[in-house]
Amino acid sequence: MAVDLNNASPLAWDSATLDADTKAMLDNLQPNILRAHVREHLSVLFVRFNDVAEGKAFLRRLATTRMKSARKHLEEVRDFAAGRRRGTPYVGVGISKAGYRDLGHSVEDVRKFGDKVFRDGMKRRVAEVADPPVDQWEPTYQREIHAVILIGDAEQETVTELRDEIAGDLPESARLLGEETGQGMRNPAGDGIEHFGYVDGRSQPLFLRDEVDKEPKEHWDPAFPLSNVLVPDPFSPDPDRHHGSYLVFRKLEQNVRAFKEIEQELADGLGLTGADRDRAGAMLVGRFKDGTPLTSKRKAGGGPVGNDFTFDADPGSKCPFSGHIRKTNPRSFGREVLMARRGQTYGERADQPWDDSPPEHRPSGEVGLLFMAFNSSLVRQFEFTQQSWVNNADFENPATGHDPVIGQGERDIKVTFPKVWGKPEMSLPQTQVGQTVTMKGGEYFFAPSLAYLRNL
Repeated sequence: MAVDLNNASPLAWDSATLDADTKAMLDNLQPNILRAHVREHLSVLFVRFNDVAEGKAFLRRLATTRMKSARKHLEEVRDFAAGRRRGTPYVGVGISKAGYRDLGHSVEDVRKFGDKVFRDGMKRRVAEVADPPVDQWEPTYQREIHAVILIGDAEQETVTELRDEIAGDLPESARLLGEETGQGMRNPAGDGIEHFGYVDGRSQPLFLRDEVDKEPKEHWDPAFPLSNVLVPDPFSPDPDRHHGSYLVFRKLEQNVRAFKEIEQELADGLGLTGADRDRAGAMLVGRFKDGTPLTSKRKAGGGPVGNDFTFDADPGSKCPFSGHIRKTNPRSFGREVLMARRGQTYGERADQPWDDSPPEHRPSGEVGLLFMAFNSSLVRQFEFTQQSWVNNADFENPATGHDPVIGQGERDIKVTFPKVWGKPEMSLPQTQVGQTVTMKGGEYFFAPSLAYLRNL
C-alpha cells in the first residue's frame, strides 16, 4: 500500500499506530526535508562524476556510512529535547538530471521524473525566472554539476572534519567543482536572521504533529500535507514506500549597503520620524527586524516572533502587497505553492547586522544567502513563486510592484506606500526600490531516497 501523501493531518511520526509503509518511508527518507536539521555550520560540495561504477560506489558508501534517515533524525531531536545526548551531523545528497545520466540512467529513464523543470536543469530556465544569463554566474555554477553534498552541524569542527573525510573519499575520476560555506547568524534575542538584519525562516510549512502542536492556529494553520514536499523516488526499489524531494539551490548575494541606503531614503521620502522610521524597511520585508509582522503593531521589548496571522483584513495600508513575506506567502490562498526552505547565510562581515552602523560601513557584496528549498514540484512551487508572485508587478493588485527584496527583472512601474500605519493615505507614486539581491548561480537537484543510494 502506498503512503498517503495527501493526508491533511500532520504526521505523528512516533505514534505506536504508525503503519509499516510510513515507517519505511521515514527510514529511507533523507533528513532536513520534513524537519529542518541543525546546520549552524554548513559545507556544500559540488561534484562531477566521470565514471559510472566509481560514482555509484562513492554514493553507496556515503549513504551507508555517513547518512542517517529522517526517522533517526527525529529520534535524535526527541532525545535531545528530553535532556539526553545531542544528535549526529547531517549529510544530505542531491543529484541533478545530468548526474543521473552520468550514473548510468538513460534519457528515457530520466523522463520518469515528472517535473519538466528538473529535466531541463536551471541553466535552461533563466528566462522563466528572470535570472541573469549563465555566463554571468560564478564559474562553479556554469559547469555541469552532477551532485551536491550538504554537511551540517552545530559545531564547526565537526563539519570541517566530516567535509575533509567525504572530499577525501571522492574517487580519482570525480571532480570537486567548488564548494560553499554557510554559517548561521542570530540577533541578540537568539532568532535566526539574514544579512539585511531581519528575522528569517519563521513562516514554514510544517509536516509533523509535534511541530504543529507547538504553534497557535487561530488565524493561520501551519500544518501541510506531505504532498507539498515529497514525491515517490522513481528509481528506488519501491517507489510506493521510498520518497524524495526536488531541491532548489541558489546562491543569492546581498548588497547590504544599498539596502540600508534604500531604507533611509524611503523613510525620508515618507517623512517618517523616530521609531516609525523602522517601518520603511518593514514595508519592504513585511516584518520588522525582530520578526513582528507588519500586520501587527510592534510590542515594546519584542517577544516571540509571531506567525499566527493573515493579510485578509489588510488592504495594503499596513503591509504593502509588494512586501516580501506577502509576495512569497499570501496566506489566504496558494498554500500548495509553499516550499520547505532550508537556506543558510554565507560570508563574513565586520559589523553586526543589528547595530547602528551607517550604510557606508555595511558590506556591498560577498555576503548573502545559500537559498535551499525542497519541493514536490519545481513547476508549481519554486518557479510559480518566482514567475507569478515575486516578479509579477501586478500580483494581487495592479501596479503593486516586484518583490523589493528578491524580485528580478525590469522595474518600470511606480508604486505607493502607506504614509501612516493602518491608514488609507498613500504616498505619491514613486520609482520602485533598486535590486539589492543578485543570483550568482545554482542548480536543480533531486534528493533521492536512502534506499536508492544504498542500492546503487
